[in-house]
Amino acid sequence: MEFKGKDIISIKDFSKEELLYILSIAKKIEKNPDPNLLKTKIASLLFFEPSTRTRLSFSSAMKRLGGNTIGFAQGEVSSIKKGETLWDTIKMAEQYSDVIVMRHPLEGAARLAADAATIPVINAGDGANQHPTQTLLDLYTIQKEKGKLENLNVGFLGDLKYGRTVHSLAIALSHFKAKMFFISPTALKMPKHYLTELKQKKIKFTEVRDLSKVSKQIDVLYATRIQKERFPDQLEYEKYKNAFRLDKSTLDISKKDMIIMHPLPRVGEIDPELDDTKNAVYFKQAGNGIPVRQALLSLVLGKIQ
Repeated sequence: MEFKGKDIISIKDFSKEELLYILSIAKKIEKNPDPNLLKTKIASLLFFEPSTRTRLSFSSAMKRLGGNTIGFAQGEVSSIKKGETLWDTIKMAEQYSDVIVMRHPLEGAARLAADAATIPVINAGDGANQHPTQTLLDLYTIQKEKGKLENLNVGFLGDLKYGRTVHSLAIALSHFKAKMFFISPTALKMPKHYLTELKQKKIKFTEVRDLSKVSKQIDVLYATRIQKERFPDQLEYEKYKNAFRLDKSTLDISKKDMIIMHPLPRVGEIDPELDDTKNAVYFKQAGNGIPVRQALLSLVLGKIQ
């Protein structure tokens, strides 16, 4: 499989075989990392929107393999503030680096950046659209914790309308014949075009508003926060911000081996009392971002074939 120079923009761009190949490379790197693999390589981390895990894990992934990073953590400190176009910012960044990792609040911005750049562009989240590297680390986490990806029952809980991690993961899991449960308030349901795509792929799914209706069937519960920054109406956000809260009572109505995942940050939807339970894997999930992003960086830079 040829990944050298490839852009990582949408999970839809990858076949099942390619996804599994990336996960296999992540496993190898995690087991035996080479601290000089990306020596002399530089990544531009261009984050026009706040990020903790994604930005820091990309920086850590690059540096642990001998590479380095440049960039910024907020758009206000870039020349965008002076009126520079995104296109020109990308053309400038490619002069200084070997790969660009970009987060942007506008859907489609990553695709535009890829069109502008002659070096690989990795989408670190574009609005409510896609977050492919999060999806890959989510798949890696499920594979490690459940021992497989095929034929699992996966529940998605929370803000399914604006949650880009949910959108990407649902599409990725369709390759593995997952049965999906979408649990949300009516106003925050999974967007219709994603459901249509799942139907076309003959993937079974159920939409409910109450977790207790389906919790006994779920192998993996993927919780998300209600995303305040995506709501056009803040009064609407206030209405739904406390729609769900997971605590130890959730375990009483669930399968004993159900795992709880979350892309983080959490904002009240998971009680810290769950953190020390065997079911909670969200911090391990965040840690899995290192080998997965190391694999992606190494692949697109042509250091692993």
